[in-house]
Amino acid sequence: MHSEIMKPKKKVRGGVLVSHEKNTKDMPVKRIPAPETVTLPMRQHIGAPCVPTVKVGDLVKIGQVVGDSDQFVSAPIHASVSGKVIGVKEVKLSSGLVSQAVIIENDGLNTMADFEPPKIDTKEDFVKAVRASGLVGLGGAGFPTHVKLNVPPDKKIDTLIINAAECEPYITVDYRECIDNSWDVYGGVRLVAEMLGVDNVVIAVEDNKPEAIDILTKIAAKEDPDNKVKVMPLQSKYPQGAEKMMVLSATGRKVPPGKLPADVGCVVMNVASAAFIARYCKTGKPLTSRSLTVDGSAVVNPQNLRVPIGTEIDYVFKACGGFKEEPEKIICGGPMMGMAIVDTHHPLIKSNNALLAFTKDDLSIKEETDCIRCGRCAKACPLSLVPTRIHDYAVAHDVAKLQHAGTMVCMECGSCAYSCPAGKPLVQYMRRAKQIIREEAPKK
Repeated sequence: MHSEIMKPKKKVRGGVLVSHEKNTKDMPVKRIPAPETVTLPMRQHIGAPCVPTVKVGDLVKIGQVVGDSDQFVSAPIHASVSGKVIGVKEVKLSSGLVSQAVIIENDGLNTMADFEPPKIDTKEDFVKAVRASGLVGLGGAGFPTHVKLNVPPDKKIDTLIINAAECEPYITVDYRECIDNSWDVYGGVRLVAEMLGVDNVVIAVEDNKPEAIDILTKIAAKEDPDNKVKVMPLQSKYPQGAEKMMVLSATGRKVPPGKLPADVGCVVMNVASAAFIARYCKTGKPLTSRSLTVDGSAVVNPQNLRVPIGTEIDYVFKACGGFKEEPEKIICGGPMMGMAIVDTHHPLIKSNNALLAFTKDDLSIKEETDCIRCGRCAKACPLSLVPTRIHDYAVAHDVAKLQHAGTMVCMECGSCAYSCPAGKPLVQYMRRAKQIIREEAPKK
């Protein structure tokens, strides 16, 4: 029996062809020793930050809750090492935001909290269990997963889409999840589909990952006689992995501006998130570590690592042998949507999926010149925006025109800036334009 290989329903508009640079694709994830201290920010996801539930001097175990919130769009934070709380204070994150954080001194004993698999009889039980696990989107967005799975009764979900595209250059941890933990992936997929009550599951993988496609297809063929789970190879084109692009490819449906996939009958979940759910439901161990790719021309020994959440970025680079020479640029995330950082003493959080460091010789920085109205940015935009127009309105602080131009629809994928021969930092202008709207638009 053969599982069906699904063709995309609709071709995604725009996008750019980027160099894949998947240098670590053949490197299984390696777990590194925990550091002497971890710093656990209370702001690790989209939504309300957590409030510390421990105080200085408390002894904690791995998996113990150290931060939580009574807000719905939030997820608890768990200790990633056992030891003593030596600080509860504000720290700066790699994003530039300031957050309260719990600092734990590792006692080296790796003492685990008492875990047991969650009892799940209903969808409500499942959503509560996912929240208790502390899971947020592991693909980089950081949206609390239980919120995504708690679909309102008025929205009928008929399709679950598992995002294994991993279209950003360099990053390979989702690919390794498909290869090394394929049964967890499949188990998580079936569990989520059952809880959502959907019969149509699409696992979307870019076609530059044939081994992942082959493994997942064979598992589905063996375990899914009803052919409910389909593997969909996607053209290797950035930003195929964006949520709205996934929905369009898998179903042919367009998510309207300001709406979510659930509004068109879909739930989209990262492949590593699905695999984690399967493991959590077997063991009850919450999210205390994550996998990430460490790569770039400045890194001595690029590899995929499993790292305790709250580990200092500098410690992770040192686990890879440090730097060949002083990096010219360090990026937290991928080169297209990641954020450049100037300080490696920030802690890693749940949504960090890569650390990249590059030498000066490996960087190509264009000198900004005047726009020549070539239209390449508009052609590259997957959401049919005209970035140069938004740029001009932002410079003029014209809120009405910024709103009319669809500024808030932009997902900041960077395709426009990548395509611009004038070297204009269009993503930064897009962010500034959004800020202008938020600050100056009339309040309803």
